[in-house]
Amino acid sequence: MPDPPAGLERELAADRLTVDRWLGGRLELLQPKGGHRVGTDAALLAAAAGRPEGRIADVGAGVGAVGLALAQRSEQAFADLIEIDPETAQLAGLNAVRNGLETRVRVLALDVLKPGERRAGGLADETADCVVTNPPFFELGTVRVSPNPGRAGAHVLSREDGDATLAAWLRAALALLKPGGRFVMIHRPDALAAILAAVERRLGGLALLPVHPSESARAHRILLSGVKGSKAPLRIAPALILHGPDGRLTAEADAIHRGEALIDWGA
Repeated sequence: MPDPPAGLERELAADRLTVDRWLGGRLELLQPKGGHRVGTDAALLAAAAGRPEGRIADVGAGVGAVGLALAQRSEQAFADLIEIDPETAQLAGLNAVRNGLETRVRVLALDVLKPGERRAGGLADETADCVVTNPPFFELGTVRVSPNPGRAGAHVLSREDGDATLAAWLRAALALLKPGGRFVMIHRPDALAAILAAVERRLGGLALLPVHPSESARAHRILLSGVKGSKAPLRIAPALILHGPDGRLTAEADAIHRGEALIDWGA
């Protein structure tokens, strides 16, 4: 493993970054100590995408956790980690090197909502075999924004031109996907109507999988999978329960967090 850059050494020494082992130690991730942290949503998204091969686009990649997990899972996979924040994108690049994936991973620090910026960055439309995304959950003006820039950027869609909506994010992500390619995302259940409206006539063969914090609690996340251009009908996959009555992860959820199991989308 190469020695870390001097700037990174200073960040580690100043206790602003941590080095964490994720998915049962399969990946080693540098991430901000006080910003947005890789957690359950990323583990669920990586498990939901399965073992894609070919070109993967991780839209809003953060420090690269999901895209790197998918690239690591298959030697036939090549991942584009797309992240608007330059410092976070730099961490994604360092994480690719740290995990020996730099030859199959490209980090693109750009605004995916801007087609011209995508083209200038070498990100062509309809070139991805699989697109995965964990969009910011809220739009500007709908929630109180965290004073921490990392958390704010991860949780709230915000751009200077004001054209930052979930629908715009999904249109941009789907523009990258080849006909016949697979799209996988995680979001809040209360955004489902907006999600279905945004992907209408773009995706078919939709599958929805509710994620519940416990058996008695309502779903707090929804996983969605679809195929570009498919005419197959929508179906509801078996729900995933994260915690048992004792508050511990269920066996299925624990295996997903350790990188030992993938999401079961059903028949």
